[in-house]
Amino acid sequence: MSVTALKISNVESIADKIKRLRDEAQGHARLHAQDFVRALEELEALAGDIAVGGEAYPVGIRQAAKNIGPQLAGARLNVTALLGRD
Repeated sequence: MSVTALKISNVESIADKIKRLRDEAQGHARLHAQDFVRALEELEALAGDIAVGGEAYPVGIRQAAKNIGPQLAGARLNVTALLGRD
């Protein structure tokens, strides 16, 4: 009976694979967070347009847009600052 040695020279180690997958996931998460910032910017601009849109919009909708605009701006700045920490 003969024994054949198992050759594993080009196999990625578990630790290397975990690091690669973690790095890949963090890269995708960063892109997703940047998409979130862009969506906040667009929503902030839309809220601003509606807030000053005059009587074409019902009063309750204008008021809601006026109230949410600063919250959207704050959220956008917060997420942008957090992304800048990396």
